Amino acid sequence: MKIIAGNSNLPLAQAISEYLEIPLAKATIRRFSDMEAFVEIQENVRGEDVFVVQSTCYPANDNLMELLITIDALRRGSARRITAVIPYFGYARQDRKTGGRTPISAKLVANLITAAGVDRVLTLELHAGQIQGFFDIPLDNLIVGPVFVPEIEKRFAGKESQLVIVSPDVGGVVRARALAKRLNADLAIIDKRREQAGVSEVMNVIGHVEGKICLMVDDIVDSGGTLCNAADALIDQGATAVQAYVVHGVLSGAAVDRISKSKIERMVITDSIPATDAVKNASNIEQLTVSRLMGEAIRRISNEESISALFI
Repeated sequence: MKIIAGNSNLPLAQAISEYLEIPLAKATIRRFSDMEAFVEIQENVRGEDVFVVQSTCYPANDNLMELLITIDALRRGSARRITAVIPYFGYARQDRKTGGRTPISAKLVANLITAAGVDRVLTLELHAGQIQGFFDIPLDNLIVGPVFVPEIEKRFAGKESQLVIVSPDVGGVVRARALAKRLNADLAIIDKRREQAGVSEVMNVIGHVEGKICLMVDDIVDSGGTLCNAADALIDQGATAVQAYVVHGVLSGAAVDRISKSKIERMVITDSIPATDAVKNASNIEQLTVSRLMGEAIRRISNEESISALFI
C-alpha cells in the first residue's frame, strides 16, 4: 500500500505511517499565486492500494479541495484502489434540512468525494450516523472507544463506582451509552434547548450525579458553550468533579479561553484535528492520538480483514 498525506494534519499522517512502518509517499501539494491547489504525486501508484489522509478541518474548503484534487491525481495515475482517510469529516453537522431553503451540505460533500473517484472512505466518529448512507461506496466509521476506554480505566483506577458518563445533549446518548457500557458506569443526560446556532441553554439533568465524577462524552466541541453550561449544571446538581472526553476538538474563536475558565477540570480531545498553539498551551486540555486505531484500520482494509473486530 501507499499512504499520502494532505496538508491538513501532517503529524497524524506521520504517526499513522510510523505505526504501519510504511513511509509516506512523496507528493507535492502547493498553491498557485491565486491560491488554486496543485497536486503532483511523485511516485508510481499504478496498481497500488492508496490511502489519502486528510481531515477536512479549518480551513475546511481548502482542505476539501486538496482531498478532491489528490484523489483525481491518483485516479488518473491508475491507482488500483483509493481510500479517503478523513479523521474529521467537515460539514457533518449539516446532515439535514433545519428549515426552508437550507442545504444538506454533508450529502453534497459525500457526492463530491465520490465523484472525484474514491473507492471507499475511512472516518472517525461521524457527527450523525445517517451520513454513512449519503455514500454509495463503502464507508467505515470508527468509534473512539479503544482510545478513550483504556485512558479512563487507567486514570480512574479504584474510582470506577464514582464515575458517571454524561451525554451533553440527547443526540449523543448512543455514544455515551456505549462508553458507559464498556466502563460499567452509570449514564446521565443533559436536556438542553438551543435557541440559535452556537448558543445553548441547559434545561435539566436526567440521572443521578450527586457525589459523582462526571465524564462528559461528545463528538465535537466547537465554541465550547454547550459543555461549559453542562458542567455548571452538573456541579449545581452536586457532582464532585467534571471532565470531558471529546473526539474532535474544533475549538474555534474563544473556545479555548472559555474552557480554561470553566468548571471543566480536564478536557481530552484526539488529534483528528491538529492542535493549535492555544490548545497546546491550555492547562486543562490534553490530546490523545488516534494514530494506532486508524493505522490498524488501514492495515485491515488493505489486507481485507475485519474492522468491526477492533471494537469487540
